[in-house]
Amino acid sequence: MASASPPNMEKLRKSLRFLKNNGLKVKLGKNIRNTYGYLAGTDIERLEDFHCMIADPTIKAIFFAKGGYGTGRLASCIDYELISKNPKIIWGYSDITYLHTAIRQSTNLVTFHGPMLESDVARDDFDHLSKDMFNQLFKRTTLRYSEKIAALNVLVEGKASGKLVGGNLSLLTSTLGTPYEIDVKGNILLIEDVNEEPYRVDSMLNQLKYANKLTKANGIIVGDFANTEPKRSPSLQMEEVFQHYFSSLTCPVMTGFKIGHCLPHFAVPLGAQTTMNTENKLVTIEPGVI
Repeated sequence: MASASPPNMEKLRKSLRFLKNNGLKVKLGKNIRNTYGYLAGTDIERLEDFHCMIADPTIKAIFFAKGGYGTGRLASCIDYELISKNPKIIWGYSDITYLHTAIRQSTNLVTFHGPMLESDVARDDFDHLSKDMFNQLFKRTTLRYSEKIAALNVLVEGKASGKLVGGNLSLLTSTLGTPYEIDVKGNILLIEDVNEEPYRVDSMLNQLKYANKLTKANGIIVGDFANTEPKRSPSLQMEEVFQHYFSSLTCPVMTGFKIGHCLPHFAVPLGAQTTMNTENKLVTIEPGVI
């Protein structure tokens, strides 16, 4: 289904072959082809698809077709009790961050921050590691992220544990002051974003700082920040922005994770117990599927 922007149906059909090749039967949302401006249908239509899939006992997992904009508009109308009574895999990222946060904090269920069907899986260069991340849905899997995947940079040394929370930085910032405000206390905070210049990331991290979100986290994992080169001069570099906001924290902070709008895309279960250790640059995440 699509909770945000309308997907390209040709690309979506291509991505569905990947799911079918993994032994899954596919059922599309009734309103998947609808459009309403920059949205994949009206709020009522998108909400109807979501609730129908949650209530349908034959559906074991919901994969979102695409990110974009509009998921947050649904948060206040979602039946969280229905979700609690019918727990199932919920998979996506980017704009779906709003939904991940609202569902976890309302139901205490684990959801999955992973590649989108239309925008990622359908790509010709969708890589083996990203494909393999779907395997965690079929069997109990403890994930381990080390520098075997990509180089990591330690900004603050230390060890920490807690539930993994977060996702797209701009969406997390947009929850502040709402009933769905991200709760980071005692948790490991993950952030990532795309198409945001350093000055924009600076502004969003400043807002998180003043909202006391950075100091309440047990640890911070900085994922991929794609297409964020400054278009104005002079400008701070993204690394300088991270250094400014994170270097004075007492919790461990590492950057460089291939989590977000990137390939490979390391998919993670949000809400799962997580440990991070900067000494060996290792993050371990408990299974999201039991």
